[in-house]
Amino acid sequence: MIQLGDIHSLTDFQRNAREHIERLKQTGRPEVLTVNGKAEIVVQNAESYQKLLDAIDRAEAIEGIRKGLEQMDAGLGRPLEEFDDYMRRKYNIPRSENV
Repeated sequence: MIQLGDIHSLTDFQRNAREHIERLKQTGRPEVLTVNGKAEIVVQNAESYQKLLDAIDRAEAIEGIRKGLEQMDAGLGRPLEEFDDYMRRKYNIPRSENV
C-alpha cells in the first residue's frame, strides 16, 4: 500500500536521487513521483519489483489451473492418451519402445 511518505515530486527525486534510492532499497516500498502535483510515475527497487512479478506469475498460474479444473469438471477436457495420440500424429512423433 502506498503511504503518504512514499509520494514525492519528480523534482525532489531528481535532486535527492541517492536518498530516494537508499530508501527504496531499505523499505522495499515503491514511491509515487508527481509532476505538477499529479501522480505520474511509480519507482521501486529491482528486488521488490521481481517479487511483484513472481506473485503475478503465481496468481496467473493458479487461475489457469482453476479454469482447467473447471473445464474438466464440465467434461470439456480429453484423456491424456487421446491427446498423446493426436500430438504424435500431428508432429509425426514415433512411439518409444521403452514407454
